[in-house]
Amino acid sequence: MSPGLLIAAPASGTGKTTVMLGLLAALRERGLQVQPFKNGPDYIDPAFHRAASGRDSFNLDSWAMPGAMLDGLLAVAEGADLVLAEGSMGLFDGVAAPGAAGNGASADLAARMGWPVVLVIDASGQAQTAAAVALGLARFRAGVTVAGVILNRIASPRHEALVRTGMAEAGITVLGVLPKRPAIAMPERHLGLVQAEEQPALQSLIAEAAALMREGVDLDALLAAARTRATPASVPKITPPGQRIALARDAAFSFAYPHLLHGWRAAGAEVLPFSPLGDEAPDPSADVCWLPGGYPELYGATLAQADRFRSGLRAFAETGPVHGECGGYMAMGEAIVDRHGNRHRMAGLLGLVTSFEQRKMHLGYRCATLVRAIPGHPPGSLLRGHEFHYSTILSQPDAPLAQVSDATGGAVPETGSTRLQPGGGLSTGTFFHLIASA
Repeated sequence: MSPGLLIAAPASGTGKTTVMLGLLAALRERGLQVQPFKNGPDYIDPAFHRAASGRDSFNLDSWAMPGAMLDGLLAVAEGADLVLAEGSMGLFDGVAAPGAAGNGASADLAARMGWPVVLVIDASGQAQTAAAVALGLARFRAGVTVAGVILNRIASPRHEALVRTGMAEAGITVLGVLPKRPAIAMPERHLGLVQAEEQPALQSLIAEAAALMREGVDLDALLAAARTRATPASVPKITPPGQRIALARDAAFSFAYPHLLHGWRAAGAEVLPFSPLGDEAPDPSADVCWLPGGYPELYGATLAQADRFRSGLRAFAETGPVHGECGGYMAMGEAIVDRHGNRHRMAGLLGLVTSFEQRKMHLGYRCATLVRAIPGHPPGSLLRGHEFHYSTILSQPDAPLAQVSDATGGAVPETGSTRLQPGGGLSTGTFFHLIASA
């Protein structure tokens, strides 16, 4: 199994995504094959990883994924020289109650896979105290090894000397020093970074990040620190929702987890992409239509005018199954109200009406027991997933799809919904994104 490292931090906002992308690109320039992973349910970062590494990036989530699935997904690293996994939030940040194989913290992966941790430390506003933070993280949990730190946002040579002094006193290895460089900050919006495919300057940003890593990080020392104790396992089997899957795929519907698409194809399914924003209809020869999440609230007017998409989807739904997740669920409803209060007509397969004008954040892991089937999963199935959106439900008249709870077992009112169409087709939708079967 390829040796690996986990790129983590004490908190969000330290610059670990920039470091991750820069390292992927800089090592790729050396001719190395680097397999990226992302801890947790983030569905935006993997596309950035792919742009920098040239390889598909996969989520690894210890709360939602059984251990066998975590281990099996490592098979995608076959042939790689190195594994780099990007952490989420702070190194030990997870939910209060354990899930399938842990609480979702990045440290779960470090401990399970034997990957040493490279800490990205934002040293702005501090000096020797940064070493106390790094030392605390290094000693917090048995089985988690800190290989060293990359010091970010260093203001001057004097600042660097002070921080290095603290790290030397704490016995923490400094693997790199990066100056403040606001030019390579990644644009953000309400669900995180602006998507990779929407950034025309992405490759230049990645090139700048790679140059920063070449200049400031000891890449040879970083490579020498990589380790693993993971053992090869078979690729996890994922039941596809159909043999031929019409998949909405564009800037409004892009939140499809790579491990699910990979699993569907590995099971022999054929994925048939189409673009609702391009006014394309799902392939009528498909067995099922799947609408992932994304940003339909930003494209309400365009989707409302996409007559070919809407009529084609409605025709498909008459006799075939259609399932939507989050943004896809919203697009299956009657209407979306945008941030300015404008109401935009959607497909009308469900009675759902949502408002982005009345914003409220919905965030967290979800555990769902299906009351009715969705494609690929019969009634009674226990599913684990994640919900993250800002839309408010104004109307949801259809039958509930599932009993849904959060990571602590508390009931969640967003149950999803289902409707049988006149021709016998079943339309279903949820606000959570499916990650794995329990």
